[in-house]
Amino acid sequence: MSSEQVFSWTVVVLTCQHKDSVYAFQRELEVRQQRGDLLQGTLLLTVSDPQEPGLGSGGATLNALLVAAEHLSARAGYTVVTTDVLDDARILILHTGRDFPWDSCGRAFCWLPVEKPAQTVQGPVCCLDMLLDCLSNQVCPGSPPGVWVCSTDMILTMPTTFKMSWEGFSGVRVLALPGDVSYAANHGVYFADEQGRVRDIIYKGSEERIRRAAQPDGMVPLVSGPVFFCRRVLERLLKAHVTPPLDGCTYMGMDSGAPPLQISLFLDLLMCLCSDLSESEFVNGERMGCSSPISQQGAVVRSARALLWRILRGTTLHMVYVPAGCYDYLTLSGREHIGRLTKKGTERNTLSHIQNTQCVSAGGRVINSVLEGDVSVASGAVIQHCHLQGPVEVLSGCLLSGLEVTSSSHIQQLALTNDHIIQGHHIQLGEMKITVYTVLGAYDDLKVSCDDDGATFLNHRWSDLYSRTGIQPEDLWGSGRSQSLMEARLFPVFQPRGGAVGLELGVCWLLGGPGALEQWRAAWRLSLREVLSLTDQEGELRWREALFFQVGRRRVMDNLKSQSDRGLLPSFRAAVLGGQHEELLCTLDSIAAGSRENLGVAARCLACIADVLACLAGEGRGGLRSGPAANPAWSHAFSILEQGDLLGGVQALATERAKWLSRPDLLVRAARHYEAAGQVLLRQAVMLSQRFISIGQGEVPPLGEWQDVECPARLDLSGGWSDTPPIAFEHGGAVVNVAVKVDGRRPIGARARRIKEPRLLLVSSSGVQDDAIAMETVCERLEDLKDHCVPYAPAALLKAVCVCSGLVTYPSRQSLDEQLLQRWGGGVEIHTWSLLPHGSGLGTSSILAGAVLAAVYRCTGRTYDTDSLIHAVLHLEQMLTTGGGWQDQVGGLVGGVKVARSKACLPLRVEVERLPLSDDFLLSLQQHLLLVYTGKTRLARNLLQDTVRRWYSRVPSIVENAGQLVDNAEECARACTEGSLPRLGACLERYWCQKKVMAPGCEPAAVRTMMDALRPLALGQTLAGAGGGGFLYLLTRQPQQGEAVRQVLNNTQGLRDFSVHLVELDMDGITLLKSS
Repeated sequence: MSSEQVFSWTVVVLTCQHKDSVYAFQRELEVRQQRGDLLQGTLLLTVSDPQEPGLGSGGATLNALLVAAEHLSARAGYTVVTTDVLDDARILILHTGRDFPWDSCGRAFCWLPVEKPAQTVQGPVCCLDMLLDCLSNQVCPGSPPGVWVCSTDMILTMPTTFKMSWEGFSGVRVLALPGDVSYAANHGVYFADEQGRVRDIIYKGSEERIRRAAQPDGMVPLVSGPVFFCRRVLERLLKAHVTPPLDGCTYMGMDSGAPPLQISLFLDLLMCLCSDLSESEFVNGERMGCSSPISQQGAVVRSARALLWRILRGTTLHMVYVPAGCYDYLTLSGREHIGRLTKKGTERNTLSHIQNTQCVSAGGRVINSVLEGDVSVASGAVIQHCHLQGPVEVLSGCLLSGLEVTSSSHIQQLALTNDHIIQGHHIQLGEMKITVYTVLGAYDDLKVSCDDDGATFLNHRWSDLYSRTGIQPEDLWGSGRSQSLMEARLFPVFQPRGGAVGLELGVCWLLGGPGALEQWRAAWRLSLREVLSLTDQEGELRWREALFFQVGRRRVMDNLKSQSDRGLLPSFRAAVLGGQHEELLCTLDSIAAGSRENLGVAARCLACIADVLACLAGEGRGGLRSGPAANPAWSHAFSILEQGDLLGGVQALATERAKWLSRPDLLVRAARHYEAAGQVLLRQAVMLSQRFISIGQGEVPPLGEWQDVECPARLDLSGGWSDTPPIAFEHGGAVVNVAVKVDGRRPIGARARRIKEPRLLLVSSSGVQDDAIAMETVCERLEDLKDHCVPYAPAALLKAVCVCSGLVTYPSRQSLDEQLLQRWGGGVEIHTWSLLPHGSGLGTSSILAGAVLAAVYRCTGRTYDTDSLIHAVLHLEQMLTTGGGWQDQVGGLVGGVKVARSKACLPLRVEVERLPLSDDFLLSLQQHLLLVYTGKTRLARNLLQDTVRRWYSRVPSIVENAGQLVDNAEECARACTEGSLPRLGACLERYWCQKKVMAPGCEPAAVRTMMDALRPLALGQTLAGAGGGGFLYLLTRQPQQGEAVRQVLNNTQGLRDFSVHLVELDMDGITLLKSS
C-alpha cells in the first residue's frame, strides 16, 4: 500500500485491562511509530481501565474518548476539556480486551507467523499490526473527522478492492463481515434492513433469530469490531463524562467519587440506536453479555441506559456488509490457535534462527526463537519465543512458548505426545519476578466444569489425572470456586524450602515424569487465570525483544556467511532503534575478521558497519553518505588492511570507530571511512583474478621502434552493471556488447617504444586533431610514481600501467633508472589518445588501459592473449582504485558482438563467447545503429559508489534487478543469434529501464526529452554505459536514419550541443599496427 493511502490519525488510544500493562504497551506503540507503522505526528496514548474488573467495552470507549479529548485540549492550550478539539480530529480507540491463555501479552501482541518483506524497520507482525494495517490502509481512508473504535481480539481480512463511500454521512457506522449461522450462535449478529440501517443486534441468539439477519449470500453479518462515530455523536458522548451515572465509566468520574459502572459498546451504546427497540425494551431488557438491569446494581444500569437513550437516540446506525471479508476471532481454543498459526500461507520460519532447518517440517512453525542443534518440529507444531538446544522433538499439534535454554534438558526427558501446550510465563509477585510453567492439552476446554462429560486435562478426562497422580478435586478448587480448568490450581510456583519451581517439578510431573504428589501438594500453586492476571507484561515483552535481537544478530551472521541476498538494513534499523547497535557492531566485526578466506564477505561486512553507523546518525542527518574518506585518523587501520592483515585491520577500525560515535556528522564521516575500507578489501578480492593473467617472453623490438595499438569503442547492448564487483562475483554477471568504430575510426589507441634515456615519458591526448589536448608527464625518479593509484593524479592511468605491467616495481629499493636500465636497457615512452569526449559511456578508460598494456607488453618483448589482457585491465583498475567492471575492456578488446559472463564466485574470471552471427544480420545491425552525443558529461563514479552501496545493503529492487539484467543479457544474445532486430530493440528498452533501477538519477531531463522525441524512430534506445550523460545509441526502425534523427532533434525545443554519429561494427577488436 502506498504511503499516500495511509490514514493519518490524530490520536491512537490503546486501552488495557491491567494498570501494570500501561507502560509496556505504550512503549510498544512508540516502537511502531519509530518503525513508521504510525505517522510521527500521531499522539499515542495507553489508558488502563480505572478499575478492575474493567468498565466493559462501552465504558472503556467513553474513558478513552475523554482522555484523548483531554490531551488534545491541553495541547491546544485549553484549561478544560473542550469538544472544539474534535472538529478535525481522527481518533482510533483500540481495546486489548481480556487475558488470552495462549499469549501472556494478550491477543493484541500475539505474534503471527508472518513477515512483511517491505518493512523498512524489521519487527514482528502481531494481531495489533494486522489490525492497524487493515484499518489505516483499507477501512478508514476517506472517513470524516470522528472516532473509530475496534477490539484487538480478532484478525480482519478485507478484499483489496474494498472502499466505503462517505459522501454526506452522519451518524454511526459499523462494519460487518460474513459468518455462517452455526458460528454466529456464539457471537453477535447485526439485523439490518435493505438500506443497511441496523434494526437489532442479536447476541448468542437462537438459530431462528440469527437466520432472520441472513444476507443474499446466505451468510449473516457478524459483529466484527470496527465502529465509527461521527463528530456530532462524539460531542454528545463526551458530555457523559460529567453526567451521572455514566461518569462512573471514566477516570474523572471515579476520581470525583462516582461509583464504577460497566456498559457494553455493542449491547448498550449501539443497541439504543437500533430501530426495532423501544425505550422500555432497551432500558429494561435483560441481555446476555452486559450488565443486568435487575441485578443489585439494576437501578444504576437502567438509569445509565435511559441517559444513553436521551443522548444518542435518533442517531442513524448504519451497517456496511463486506461479503468478501474474513473475520477470525481469537477464541480460548488451543487447537484453533495452533491451527491459525500453522495454516497454509504462513511462514515456516518467522524471525527465528534455526541451526538445522531440515529438522523443521514444511508444516511446522517457528516464531521468534533460537533453535540450536537438532530440534525437530513436526507438521502442525509451533515453537514461539523459545531458546532451545537439541535434541528436542516437538510433535504435531504441540505449542511450546516462552521456554529458556535451560529448559531444553527437561524438555528432552518429557513424555510429550501430540497436542500438548507448554508455556513459560513471566509473572510478578510483589517485588519478585519469576517464571511459571504451565501445561495444557490443545483440545482442553478451559471454561467447562470438570464434571462435564467433555471436560479434559491434557486431552484426557480428569479421572485419568486423578488416578495417575493421586491428585484430588479438593487439591485444585477451593469451596465456591468454579471447577473449570481455568480455575484449577495445577501449576507449582514455590516449594516451601526449595524456592521457585522450574519446569522439571511441575510440568514434567504432570506429564508423567519424575516427582511426587507430596512435593506437588506442598508447593504454592496457581491456576491459569491467576498466572495470566499476574503476568509481568513488561518482562514478557523484554524477553521477546531480547530473543528478537539475538535472532537478528544470528541471522545477520548466517546471511553474510552464506552470501545470501536477503536485505539486512531493516534488521540494522531495528537494532539501532532498540539500542542494540553495540552488540550488532561487535557481531559484524567478528564476521569480518573471520572471513580471511573470502574477502568478498569481509568487504560486505565493512559496508554493513557503514550502514549501521548511518542508521545511528539518523535519516538525513549528519550529511551525505558519499564524501571524502582519507582522514589521517583512519590511515593506520587502512594501512594494516592494505598489508593483508585482516584481523588487525578490523580491530584497528573498531578502535577508531569508538571515537566517532558522539554526533551524527561524525557517524556519517565514520561510515564513509568504513565504505572506503570495504573498497580496500573489494580490490584485494578482485585482484585474485591476477592468476588468469598469463604473460610470456618473446623477442624485444629494437630501441626506438614504436608499437602501435588501436581499439574500437564498445556499445553495451544488455547486462551492464552485472559485471561490476561485487555484483559480478556475488551474483554472477552476463553482458552482451559490440565493438564499434565511430564515424569510421577506431577512436582509442596507444603506442609505446623503448628509449635510450632511463626515464618514463608519458604523453596522453584527447580530442580530435586540431582540438586535441596533450599532456606530458616525465618520471625520472621512482618517487614520481607514488600517485599511480590516485585516479585523478596527472597521468595516473599510464603510471598504473607501468607498475601493473611489471615495467617497473613500486615501491622498491632500486631506483627508477637502475630498474629501467637493468630490465629494458633504457626508458620507455608511451603515447595515448582518445577521440571520444570525457564521460562518453563508451568504455574509453578501460579500453585505453588495455591498449596501453598491449603496447607496453609489445615494446618490451612480452606476449599475451586477449583473455590475459581483459583480466590485466581488471587488476589495473583495482590498483588505480577506480573500481568498475569488466565489460568495457571486453567490448573494445574483443571484436564483433559477444556475450561475456562471470560466475558467482571468487576468484573473478571472465569468459567471453563471440556470437556466431550471419553477415546479413551484421550488416542490418550496422545500418540500424546510430550514436547521438547528448552534450551531457557522465559522472560514473558517483553512480558506481551509490549502486555498490545499495547492492551491499541488498535493497530488494537492486537484487531483483541484478537477476533481470543477466536474464535480459541472455535473451539479447538469443535475439542476435536468431537475427531478430525487434527482439534486440525490446532488450535495449528493458535494459534502459534496468539501468534506471540500478542508478536512479542516470536520466537527466534533457536526455529524457531527447529519448521521448526519438521514440517513434526507434526499436530501442539507451544511454551507453552507466548513464547520466555521454552517448545515447538507438536501434532505428528503418536503416540509415542519421539525417531523420538529426532533424527530429533539431526540431525539439530545449536540446543543444548534441551531435549524431555513424556506427560501424568492428569485427577485429584490439589491433596491432605495423611497427614504425
